[in-house]
Amino acid sequence: MTTKPPPSVVPAPEKSMEKIAYASVAGIPTSEPHERDRLGYNVWRWLMFRKDPLDLAIRSSGSRLQITEEEALRRIREALKEQGVENVD
Repeated sequence: MTTKPPPSVVPAPEKSMEKIAYASVAGIPTSEPHERDRLGYNVWRWLMFRKDPLDLAIRSSGSRLQITEEEALRRIREALKEQGVENVD
C-alpha cells in the first residue's frame, strides 16, 4: 500500500477576510489555541455577513477567554480598524 503526500497548502492573500479576521484575534488570550481559532472564525463570519453586532459574534463563539468580553471586543475592534475595516462600531 502506498501513501500519497498531503496536498500543499496555499496561504490566503494578505488582505483576505480570513487573514484580517484571524489577525484581529491573534493577541486575545484564550485557555487553549483552538479557542482563538473558533473566535477568529466567528469574527470572519461577522466580517462576511454582518447580520449581528460584533459583540454578539464574540459571545456566540463560546471561546474561553482569559480577559473580559468587553476587553476582547475593544482589542478586536482596534485591530480591525488598524487593518482598514470600516464600520466596526
